[in-house]
Formats: sequence, C-alpha cells, structure tokens
Amino acid sequence: MGAGSSIGSFIDSVIGLFWDILNFIGENPDAVAFIALAAITIASAIFVVISDEVVHSAFYLALTFVCVAVTYFFLQAELIGVVQIMVYVGAVTIMFAFSIMLTRRTIMKRRDSDE
Repeated sequence: MGAGSSIGSFIDSVIGLFWDILNFIGENPDAVAFIALAAITIASAIFVVISDEVVHSAFYLALTFVCVAVTYFFLQAELIGVVQIMVYVGAVTIMFAFSIMLTRRTIMKRRDSDE
C-alpha cells in the first residue's frame, strides 16, 4: 500500500505543478512572452556564430536585431525600437547580405574562368 500511495502523491504533485504553471501563464502573459522572445534571441544569436552558410548567418543576425527591437517595445521605448529596426535590420543587415551575395558572385566567376 505504501508504493501505491507514494505514486499517487507524486502524480498529484505533478498535476499541482502543472496547474501552478498554467496559473502563472494566465496571470503573467507579458513575462511568458518576454521569456519566449529572449529564448528566440539567444537561439538566433547562437546560430549567427555556428551557421556554416554566411548568408544564413546574416539573416539570423537580422532576426536577432528584430528580437532586440521587440524587447525595446516591451520596455515601452518605441522610438529606440523603431530606430533599431530601421538602422540595424533595414540597413546594416541588408548591406551585409548584399555584400556577401555580390562577393560570392565575383568569386564564383573567378573560379569558373580559372578552370
């Protein structure tokens, strides 16, 4: 009887933990959204570094910048968020992507002419 009772109390504690998590999500949707955004930001920043394709790294960098801009919106600093999107995502990242694509085209033409 002791083993069945301990399994039942374990299941009750797991169900209680599940309901506590659901209550936290219901009471703090901003915190949950911020945690999800932070996880996406960290993951995309890691992918910038470990990605084998340079173009993919540039677009992961754009995703990182967008997530940082959304974080500014969470902090109610809308102007900084808009500037972040316009300057970093709209200008710097696209410049990186275009320069990578144009450089690769020149390199590919040189390889073809050498052969």
